[in-house]
Amino acid sequence: MFMRGTCLQLLMRNIYQRTAGDAFKDKIRSLHFSYAKREEAQFKTALHTDAETTARAEEVQNSTEREADVGQAASQKKTYTTDIPPQNVAENETEETRQKSLRNYRFIYPEFLPDPDMEKRNRMREKLERADMLKRRLQVAIPEFYVGSIMAITVSDPHAPGKVSRFVGICVQRGAPGLRTYCCLRNVVDNQGVEIMYQLYNPTIRKIEVLRLEKRLDDELIYLRDAEPQYSTFPFDMEPEFHPEDEPVPINPLKVKMRPLPWSQRWERYDLKGVEPYTLPEEILKKARYPLSRVPQPHLRPDLMYQYRNTVPEEEQVEVFGEVESELKRLEVLQKKAKRKRAFVRPTKTV
Repeated sequence: MFMRGTCLQLLMRNIYQRTAGDAFKDKIRSLHFSYAKREEAQFKTALHTDAETTARAEEVQNSTEREADVGQAASQKKTYTTDIPPQNVAENETEETRQKSLRNYRFIYPEFLPDPDMEKRNRMREKLERADMLKRRLQVAIPEFYVGSIMAITVSDPHAPGKVSRFVGICVQRGAPGLRTYCCLRNVVDNQGVEIMYQLYNPTIRKIEVLRLEKRLDDELIYLRDAEPQYSTFPFDMEPEFHPEDEPVPINPLKVKMRPLPWSQRWERYDLKGVEPYTLPEEILKKARYPLSRVPQPHLRPDLMYQYRNTVPEEEQVEVFGEVESELKRLEVLQKKAKRKRAFVRPTKTV
């Protein structure tokens, strides 16, 4: 009986173990299957998500490129229609224009430049002189003129009728810096050559007029003393000629004819461009083969200090005119207004 019960227990235990093992295996298989299903579903979801993300990124990139193309086209169209330069380019052009105008001031206002001789330099005196010159220009307008311009200067003269003296002539010389600057006018009066030197900042000067604004081929016209008198003869009632503001100053290519010898100087030895070919004896022409301005001076060629002493550096010129630029521009505006006012003729009412 005991043996039979034991065998039955063993049999039942074996059956239970087999059944439990099969159930466990089935459970393991189902777990593996569900895990595989879950991984497959996650993989498919990931693939779908990556595809959507890639498509969205491509769409964003395409839209950005389209916006950039549209913006570039609009900017190109705007640049083509308005043609407005960038701000930095405009500022550079404005600064270049200003520097160029300051460089041109040395021809229009040469008296504001200091003396190139360092022994005669005094910076404090030069600054005070420039201030006095600007104040004087507020009282008397000193217009733009050059050697060769026809001018009329009116001064106070207690011995003249009306206490005023007016002289008309051609400017043959201009020089000296600061308050000492002068110009020399020449005219032929009663077959006699007359030259008067005026200091431009002399308080006795009441009016300075430029009747004809022009230049000549030479820097000085002192040789008109030995030229034919018709080149230095101008009427005292000469009417001023109108010169447009924006046009450059014309250069008169006139060449004068010299009178026969003797002359006040040996003009044939100078390199003069405004003189007709000389009709002189051959002996004098041989001596004039090498003009004075072309005589070789080899000892001065490498001398940089000699050149420095006889010129004012461009940087110093720009610095000097930078101090008086605003006042000079204001004076130019006032002179232009006065010129237009004189040119305007009020119409008269006719009955």
